[in-house]
Amino acid sequence: MEGCHVWSDDDSLEQSADGLSRRAFLGAGAALAAATTLAGVATNAQAARARDRLFAHGVASGDPLADRVILWTRLSPEGDKPIPVRWVIARDQRLRDIVNEGVVTALPARDWTVKVDADGLEPGQRYWYRFEAKRSKSPTGSTRTLPADSASRVRFAVASCSNYPAGYFNAYGRIAARADLDAVLHLGDYIYEYEAGGYAENKALGRFHEPPHEIVSLTDYRTRYGQYRTDTDLQAAHAAHPWICVWDDHESANNAWRDGAENHQAEEGAWTARRDAAVRAWHEWMPVRERPAAGASPIFRSFRFGRIADLIMLDTRLHGRTEQVADRTNMNAMLAPGRTLLGADQQAWLAEELRASVRRGAAWHVIGQQLMVAQLVDADRVMLNTDMWDGYPESRAALFDQLRDERIQDTVLLTGDIHSSWAADLTPDPFSDRYDAGSGAGSLAIELVTTSITSPGPSGDPGVIEDRERTILANMPHIQYVNMRRRGYLLVDLDADRARAEWWFVDRIDEQSQLEELGAAYISRRGANHLERA
Repeated sequence: MEGCHVWSDDDSLEQSADGLSRRAFLGAGAALAAATTLAGVATNAQAARARDRLFAHGVASGDPLADRVILWTRLSPEGDKPIPVRWVIARDQRLRDIVNEGVVTALPARDWTVKVDADGLEPGQRYWYRFEAKRSKSPTGSTRTLPADSASRVRFAVASCSNYPAGYFNAYGRIAARADLDAVLHLGDYIYEYEAGGYAENKALGRFHEPPHEIVSLTDYRTRYGQYRTDTDLQAAHAAHPWICVWDDHESANNAWRDGAENHQAEEGAWTARRDAAVRAWHEWMPVRERPAAGASPIFRSFRFGRIADLIMLDTRLHGRTEQVADRTNMNAMLAPGRTLLGADQQAWLAEELRASVRRGAAWHVIGQQLMVAQLVDADRVMLNTDMWDGYPESRAALFDQLRDERIQDTVLLTGDIHSSWAADLTPDPFSDRYDAGSGAGSLAIELVTTSITSPGPSGDPGVIEDRERTILANMPHIQYVNMRRRGYLLVDLDADRARAEWWFVDRIDEQSQLEELGAAYISRRGANHLERA
């Protein structure tokens, strides 16, 4: 959703493998290249530049399982002939203790992207991998498999909403620097579809969108992904950890739904053609496991993190969602028969995944998805945004009814999209006497919302925005925490007894920076379904 605002505007150092800071490491690399050239070995420097060009978009891994993980890279070759690419995955950073290896072909039909489902791995282990082609080697990436049942702790970084022209991806750099993560969850808006100058552009930075027009075609979407993946902080985060990703709307167009989008006009062609182009490019460029079906292949899927957590990832955009109701006061329209956020098949799948997670004995049932679930209303208790779960009350009621009727405890909803940080108890009616904000009685689950990497929150004087935050906390009893001013990411730490959420904020996005600070921390104890400040 554009801006992802609830209200309108008027109402430590990153370390390389040898212990150097990333900045010092890059500086040392530049000095070494200069010394090599001065020594008269220009051909070696030229070869290094050729390698950099061939693997200009780095490496990535994703969709980890206990015995396998997806490995990804892209070539930038001259010419259009297929290119064999050798891959290797090993137990050590020097890639000597090889576990698996093989050859895959890079093809222009897939925009020169390649994926490998590297199997034969062991649970809960760190691995290193690399690609080779045309006598060039990619950067070495690091990944991890899902843990065994014996694992006692799981940690995710949660990210969303990275708009390239709005600022530097410093938060991705901080995620890359963490050595304590099992995975990175990206909840969507990985790219933005707007033209240069179309949305939240800081012109002083010179990070202008390419292509400069709004992206519509397959070539457009591929080019935009290629631009984002040249960002060094994003590359570092992909190379450091396995990612588990879903899309939101801006991977296709603003406020997308099953059969259209707010930011799609008739003169831009058929929506299905644009949607299929966006979906195809996403599958090509993201380290996700692909299913046999064509472009409409669903992306809702689940992952088992030992006995600590089951992670259930949803698609609240393209799969089943019916169109948003424009009038936020028209509750009859929102309750109309057939309206759905997930679609009947995904809603049924979610229900069964929750039951299976309970049967399996997972301590936490984690749902990763795009949109705010908690009720957000104005002073008259009219919902503020119909693009969120508020606009699909029957879909939310189906989830809440299952949690209550089947007595499913310890469910955690992870959310992006809204460019701000929130923590909330989830209850059918937060204003009813059946919910107690102090004890959490009547709460069915908790929601943790990550802020954006760069996309802006509400504009205006920071003091005025802080006043809005205080008003929210005073008038919405289920909201435990809100910060609409800072950019960063969410850290979720789970063990058998409690879930802990930490909101980490970078100091700025108008310059490159390695500084971050802990903004807030909340915990939920097993069986409480309630958040309290840590």
